[in-house]
Amino acid sequence: MTSELNPAQMLKERPTADLSRLSTRALLFGGVGAAACAAGFFMVDWSQFLQSYLIAYMFWLGLTLGSLALLMIQHLSGGAWGLVGRRIFEAATRTLPLMAVLFLPIAMNMQTLYLWARPEAANDAILVTKQAYLNVNFFYVRAVLYFVVWMALAFTLSKWSKAQDESAPLEPGRMDRRFRVLSGPGLVLFMLSVTFMSVDWVMSLDPHFYSTIFGVLTVGGQCLATIAFTILTLQALSHAKPISDVTNAERFHDYGKLMLAFVMLWAYFNVSQLLIIWSANLPEEIPWYIERLRGHWGPWAVFVLVGHFVAPFVLLLSRDLKRHGRTLSYVALFILFMRVVDLVWTVGPVFRHESTGHWLDFAMVAGMSLPWLFLFYSNLGSRALVPAHDPYFKESVISEGH
Repeated sequence: MTSELNPAQMLKERPTADLSRLSTRALLFGGVGAAACAAGFFMVDWSQFLQSYLIAYMFWLGLTLGSLALLMIQHLSGGAWGLVGRRIFEAATRTLPLMAVLFLPIAMNMQTLYLWARPEAANDAILVTKQAYLNVNFFYVRAVLYFVVWMALAFTLSKWSKAQDESAPLEPGRMDRRFRVLSGPGLVLFMLSVTFMSVDWVMSLDPHFYSTIFGVLTVGGQCLATIAFTILTLQALSHAKPISDVTNAERFHDYGKLMLAFVMLWAYFNVSQLLIIWSANLPEEIPWYIERLRGHWGPWAVFVLVGHFVAPFVLLLSRDLKRHGRTLSYVALFILFMRVVDLVWTVGPVFRHESTGHWLDFAMVAGMSLPWLFLFYSNLGSRALVPAHDPYFKESVISEGH
């Protein structure tokens, strides 16, 4: 990167061929997954199909919402790391309408997935006490509110970002103030909505279980997945302008440090949840961990521990690895895989007491990538890949070069 780079020129540069190549690869990957899902539709029962669908949905929704969280954090904190990745975050957040549509199969099959939505829940004394919150109509109302909040934040920030590109370069303190004013309370709304969403859509699968850390743990996993996905995208475009002008070893080092931080944060929240629940030893909560730490799911727990924390933690301690984009991207890809494994380990035991993960869990993740990645790359290619008119862009990314 050099100080002679022209921000106005960078706004016009579009690596069309590179984006087309990435989109084609994504479509091939998603197409294979979609074909496997179509086969699975006829090979497995409807309950298994919906379980795998929910796992895949939470993975891709996690990338979408993690991008929204990091986008607002970047507007509040600044820094070259976020300026380089901002357009990736924005493109991912604009997939929210797709995620709203993909939520419909879950909403229309409540009784298949959620015990509390079935008529026999009226015979469970614990569920009766939770009925004011855990009922189908209120579930739908909350789901609509979640998407309204997320879309309002995502599309407002995206709209303002587009307006910034189309305007003359501004002095610090003008247009960027709007981003900060919205992102502050927006991040609070985001945390509240995602916390309740994680309770509604995942934690209530086992309606007797309850954890106050579950929502924060969900957000941590979403941000970790988003950072890993951003590293992969930046590496894939690292030889194409304008990304090649603003991405270097320092930028990958920044994202590598962020990925290490969220790996540790994810582990910290998980250990905290385990210690609190295990020491309390309450009959409503402890079966959740007994099911996942013993029996068929025990080896999965070890794999999650080693693959989601120990291995990435040890690898990301290396400064050289974090500064090498290609090597770092391999670690990022493995972390994305482990995010899927973690979701299978979280959701699967609710339904599968005598078995573990199903091949359709992973096939569904691949299949759902077809519409998500297609829309993501379409969004990414529709605008400039760097926010070159951001008042801090030149000093943060170009002049300082770190």
